[in-house]
Amino acid sequence: MNIEDFTDIIYEKEENGICTITLNIPKRKNALSLVTFLEIETVLDDMEQDKKARVLILTGCKEANAFSSGDYTKMDYLTSLPPEIKEQIDISDLTNKRLSLKFWDFSKPVIAAINGLAIGSAITMCQVGADLIYMAEDAWIGYYFVRNAVLPIFGAHFTLPFLVGFQKAKEIAYFGDKITAQQAEKLGLVNKVLPLEKLIPYAREQALRLIPPKGPSLSIKLMKKTMHNYFREILVKILDLETKNNAAALRTSDWRAAVRASMAKTEPKFKGR
Repeated sequence: MNIEDFTDIIYEKEENGICTITLNIPKRKNALSLVTFLEIETVLDDMEQDKKARVLILTGCKEANAFSSGDYTKMDYLTSLPPEIKEQIDISDLTNKRLSLKFWDFSKPVIAAINGLAIGSAITMCQVGADLIYMAEDAWIGYYFVRNAVLPIFGAHFTLPFLVGFQKAKEIAYFGDKITAQQAEKLGLVNKVLPLEKLIPYAREQALRLIPPKGPSLSIKLMKKTMHNYFREILVKILDLETKNNAAALRTSDWRAAVRASMAKTEPKFKGR
């Protein structure tokens, strides 16, 4: 994909080395499609090749009043895509393994500035992809996978227990309750909570601390590589398991009940099969 073909994100590069991805699909509250993920992959590739690109900030557009509402599940939009874009999309990648590993191997720091609700894949993508996560005080998180009778993705079965502990991770995943910014900070899911108007300025301030002249970017790059290397094999195994078990979940009666309930805007009634 070419940068000039982006439709779902705004990609900005500054002379100081700060790059920004702004999720920009306000009509669907920045819901993440397969195209969105491909565009993010393209940014990561571009930054790796650009020695002047030092740090990435990921946030949502103001117009959406959200960071992201999670996965965009209406697949009919794929039919309107140009053939060359379709060729680059893998619809069998149920857990976004390709993007997860591209984030995990990305050599430069990533800062997520969560400026509104972050549901499902929106938060799990940040967990696997962001080195630092800052959150607006009125934002919130929803691990809503269980409501749809599916498994969390983006390697969340590794990152979530790693961040909050085994027992708390199960509670979060099993019940899918709303988590406020303040709760997220207390749990260790995010680094800091700030007033919305201070979120991006603070993220930019921290970004500048990671790059010259304030930060030794090469040493930080090596720190990230060293920390991530040990866990890469674990992440790969988890991603493969998420894909396998989500494929099974999508064949269940419970998943079909969740789909019907979502369309009818009612609570699903699960049968455990």
